[in-house]
Amino acid sequence: MSPLAISSIVFVCVFGSALLGLFLRTALPKHHLSEDSTGVVKLGTGLIATLSALVLGLLIASAKTSFDKIKDDVAQTAVKVIQLDRALAQYGPETKDARDLLHGTIASVIELVFSGEGSPLAKLDAPERLARMEQFQTRLLNLVPRNDAQRSLQSRAVELSHELAQMRWLLIAQGEGSIPTPFLVVLILWLAIIFTGFGLLSAKNATVVAILFVCALSVSGSIFLIEEMDRPLDGLMKISSAPLRSALAHLGK
Repeated sequence: MSPLAISSIVFVCVFGSALLGLFLRTALPKHHLSEDSTGVVKLGTGLIATLSALVLGLLIASAKTSFDKIKDDVAQTAVKVIQLDRALAQYGPETKDARDLLHGTIASVIELVFSGEGSPLAKLDAPERLARMEQFQTRLLNLVPRNDAQRSLQSRAVELSHELAQMRWLLIAQGEGSIPTPFLVVLILWLAIIFTGFGLLSAKNATVVAILFVCALSVSGSIFLIEEMDRPLDGLMKISSAPLRSALAHLGK
């Protein structure tokens, strides 16, 4: 489910709960809205609001950390791609086919992952992507060094190719999202309870409804940001492809 759909569901649940609270205020007998009763409602709402605020803060921090981690991984991948290409260039002209394959692979990855079409993780995890990486590594292993310098460069190139393969798997694993659905469901339940309490304690007029609407929109917006940052390879807030495109421009030179 997309972040926009999830945040829309949150908004409907939260704002609907606020309207339910306003309705209950007019439907309940007067003694249910006595000072003692509303005092308990305020205490309970305050407790759940504190828990929800802590959880929202943790989720935002976790999503931002995950977003920054994958952003750094992409930048490191770009650096290692350039280092690998330079190592092959120093090895000699016999690595031209491997360098061309590297260039084609990186160009293909940029187009598939950052085109904005379909699921980038599914494309990155496709069998043909793995086969292409393995084909490239096989070409590196089949090189026959003629001196110590070439042996050192071959060893370095193989090491870098393994690191790139490892980063590919890390991107696939980390890009799938880290927020468990039950966790999100419990948070939405807490928010619904809070807004029901708000409605129960508020007067029924246009100003109150407008404020509750804005508050519900703000809460659903925070969930939208969390979900967007938790999917850094897709959506409106996906990471930039600039480091990889810059690396691609330096390949083969």
